[in-house]
Amino acid sequence: MATLIVNAQVVNENSVQELDVIIEKGHIKKIGKDLQHIPADQVIDAKGQYLMPGIIDDQVHFREPGLTHKANIYTESKAAVAGGVTSFMEMPNTVPNTLTQQLLADKYQIAANTSLANYSFFMGASNDNYEEVMKTDTANVCGIKIFMGSSTGNMLVDAPDALERIFANAPCLIATHCEDEPTIRQRMEFFKEKFGDNVPYNIHALIRNAEACLISSSFASSLAHKYKTRLHILHISTGDEIVLFEPGIRRNGQILLADGEKKLVTAEACVHHLWFDAEDYHNLGNKIKCNPAIKAPHHKESILKAVLDNRIDVIATDHAPHTIEEKAQPYWQAPSGLPLVQHTLNVMLELSKTGKISIERVVEKMSHAVADCFQIKDRGYIREGYHADLILVDTNANIRVETSNIYAKCGWSPFEGTNFGSRVTHTFVSGHPVFANGEFDENKKGERLLFCR
Repeated sequence: MATLIVNAQVVNENSVQELDVIIEKGHIKKIGKDLQHIPADQVIDAKGQYLMPGIIDDQVHFREPGLTHKANIYTESKAAVAGGVTSFMEMPNTVPNTLTQQLLADKYQIAANTSLANYSFFMGASNDNYEEVMKTDTANVCGIKIFMGSSTGNMLVDAPDALERIFANAPCLIATHCEDEPTIRQRMEFFKEKFGDNVPYNIHALIRNAEACLISSSFASSLAHKYKTRLHILHISTGDEIVLFEPGIRRNGQILLADGEKKLVTAEACVHHLWFDAEDYHNLGNKIKCNPAIKAPHHKESILKAVLDNRIDVIATDHAPHTIEEKAQPYWQAPSGLPLVQHTLNVMLELSKTGKISIERVVEKMSHAVADCFQIKDRGYIREGYHADLILVDTNANIRVETSNIYAKCGWSPFEGTNFGSRVTHTFVSGHPVFANGEFDENKKGERLLFCR
């Protein structure tokens, strides 16, 4: 089917223009003004709405295989497309951990059969799977994930020789979770002895503090510069770490430094570190317990400033669902992670409405820059010939997040009770209208992301 979208406010490549767009055979066939005369099977009048490239979320945990009581690729991709996320990159701390090429291939097969969004999966690194990591196909896999701080899944890589060897020879981008494990363990024991089970509301931010993040991020950055390795540091949660990153410039599908050299070390901010701060533990408690921790308010402001000056390159979610029963356990037992993928765009558009970030920068950080950072083939922009990963957004439609309208399998959200002033009305994944006005068309699945490396 050919679809014609008319009268849309197209947000793309740092501009907003009223344009028409034709989708045909999964791709963007034509972009221009007054295209209504061109025959199409379906015409959508998008007057008053924004048309944007679909969000590419470079960090999610969809829990399949092995943890499917929390989530699975089908349910979480459904939540994703309802929120305007057309492509995702998923992490290896499933069960079993994705530490072999066969286990990686198994996840791709699950996604091919069930995912409503486009997909890629990180190859996991451990202290002793170097040979498997080196087999990673750089054209078909988004990157290598190294947990340089322990989190859900027990995949900590802390052997110095293993880290040196992987950084020295990595065939593609390395993405890191950076928290210094000795610092965290020391602080955890200190606070356990001091408070026992009667913990202060913000204890998570005190244990997994800014120092732990800076120590680990600094170490990862030093390894990257030592070996000239392409490094992407995930979920920056402190203002202290900003000094590690230089402003980037997007040009010709790459992220460059001011002198034209490729930016070796890029960084990601997550929506929860831009929205919540440590004071929110008062009301939300374990619901916003995550690694790295949500910290004091001044960190939130510093992260946003770094997003705006291009020291932080992309915005993602780190969507990491657990059941509400798991999160209701006492602090020491409750797991870290929260479901976010359905409302990531709502959060950023709310920040845009308050003047903290322009809608053009939202699109840049959630679509364009992610495509450039990972060198994704023909996605992330509204360009003729590109895959038609597109979303229509009504920024004058109020929605209230409630249990009844949450699609993630866990069935809860830290945003429950929040009123957002925007709504995704349509989501196209590789040209297929998978979501339209609250209804899903699951007849076509998403596609595997490819990379120009």
